[in-house]
Amino acid sequence: MTRFIKLSDTDNILLVVDPLKKGEEAHAVTALANIPRGHKMAIRKIGKDEPIVKYGQTIGFAREDILPGAWVHEHNVYLHSFERSYEFGTNTHPTRFVDDSARATFEGFQRANGRVGTRNYIATLTSVNCSASVARFIADEINRSGVLDEYPNVDGVISLVHGTGCGIDVKGPAYDVLKRTQWGFATNPNVGGVLMVGLGCEAFQIPRWMKSYDITESETFRTMTIQETGGTRKTVDAGVKAIIDMLPTVNAARRTTQPVSELVLALQCGGSDGYSGISANPALGAAVDMLVAHGGTAVLSETPEIYGAEHLLTRRAENREVGEKLIERIRWWEDYTARHDMEMNNNPSPGNKLGGLTTILEKSLGAAAKGGSTNLRAVLEYAEPILERGLVFMDTPGYDPVSATGQVAGGANVLCFTTGRGSAFGCKPTPSIKLASNSFIYEQMNDDMDVNCGDVLEGVSLAAKGEEIFNEILRVASGGRTKSETLGYGDNEFVPWSLGATM
Repeated sequence: MTRFIKLSDTDNILLVVDPLKKGEEAHAVTALANIPRGHKMAIRKIGKDEPIVKYGQTIGFAREDILPGAWVHEHNVYLHSFERSYEFGTNTHPTRFVDDSARATFEGFQRANGRVGTRNYIATLTSVNCSASVARFIADEINRSGVLDEYPNVDGVISLVHGTGCGIDVKGPAYDVLKRTQWGFATNPNVGGVLMVGLGCEAFQIPRWMKSYDITESETFRTMTIQETGGTRKTVDAGVKAIIDMLPTVNAARRTTQPVSELVLALQCGGSDGYSGISANPALGAAVDMLVAHGGTAVLSETPEIYGAEHLLTRRAENREVGEKLIERIRWWEDYTARHDMEMNNNPSPGNKLGGLTTILEKSLGAAAKGGSTNLRAVLEYAEPILERGLVFMDTPGYDPVSATGQVAGGANVLCFTTGRGSAFGCKPTPSIKLASNSFIYEQMNDDMDVNCGDVLEGVSLAAKGEEIFNEILRVASGGRTKSETLGYGDNEFVPWSLGATM
């Protein structure tokens, strides 16, 4: 018998877990067409222009009369703007913290400023794309040399390079975002040492950046430019020596037992499908509720992918100011996309649609489930420092590498990434735990997936799966390797958000 899920009493569609053939029944309704797994079938007549309802929320409107048993997808669904009721703080409740004696712990690296890392990397950062190759040459030479074998507490040397740093207005948003992002990575608790490499004549000047944050060189923070050092080969040699000099100090860090309140968990989803919002995302939300109860922090992001669900988040805002700030970011995105001749429904992607997602509203309602059920305590700009504990929101694009880069710049020291279609992603210096929304993709891409949430579709409770994810977070935070780390992902996924004109 074909499995299906009806998510709310008010829904006029259901989701088919297994492919449904024309003439087969589900929910006492006969399918009028073949319906792929993860897609939707109408369970009553939906009149032209009537709302399509899933999760008890509007996800779109009928382009034409839709008969019971019809496949419901982009061929007969459209989206138009409609008013949503924004309420503030109407669905908040006091956090039920775990007793101090029962709070979970992990093994992490405590830094001098009190923050705690889950990894201990040395990072080569760049001020401009012109120095990207040199920064990579330095990291590659260290990693190939075998010298790291003598320093077992150092996780590696990573090159975090980007495609900008010049041709930008030094008084504009592009500069400000890059400045915050670079500072955030340099001070992320998963980074024990930094070498910043520049060309010398770029717009993003290293001395100016250092002055803005009152940074001085030290045994674990060094800078150099290719022009002043004498060219590529001399800069590579000088960079290798600088890192070798800082290795003993970085290696002196040791893992010690730390409270879970020191974890800052980035929440991501990519390659989503029709199952994501009912398995992996709410299961991760259950883990988030556990993390917050233990005093930790979770960072929900990807503003275009909470579009249409923001009214549910404002109701969880701890105060009106937090809720208003979220709505202000939504309005900014509406204007931003309009100025570039785009619309918010350009997301979902073709792959999302093949997986069963029809509109951005449907995708967003499922994506927001990653945030669990706790109060929303703060709304942050891209790459702003994450200072509040509990659930916070950071304004980022939906594009995974750019979004995760902002979260890590804010201070995230561990990351969970849900996927239904299968996403090839990893992150450095913050380890990424991949959660599959269905058993098919877990088996299909087993080398990439850490946790299978597909068994939620087979009866495993969200609470049980959330606890499994929570325990996996603790394992990884304590040094356990993720699949993406084993594969070597992370150096190329550093993608700061590029705003404004390139001159």
